[in-house]
Amino acid sequence: MAYYPRLRDLREDRDLTQSQLVELLHMHKTTYTNYEQGKREIPFELVIRLAKFYNVSTDYIAGLKKTPH
Repeated sequence: MAYYPRLRDLREDRDLTQSQLVELLHMHKTTYTNYEQGKREIPFELVIRLAKFYNVSTDYIAGLKKTPH
């Protein structure tokens, strides 16, 4: 299962709690927590939404690039 180590960093860099973010994304907190912890595979559609939200590339979220763009 893929682990997206930058999900938490991006969220915290924006001073968002998980509760605030999941409210914006209209999803359950437990589901999102599982994505951050790598316990559940994140749908690519959500990776794209998060990349747009944070204004970074999907490769950056996946940890494939060191720079956000």
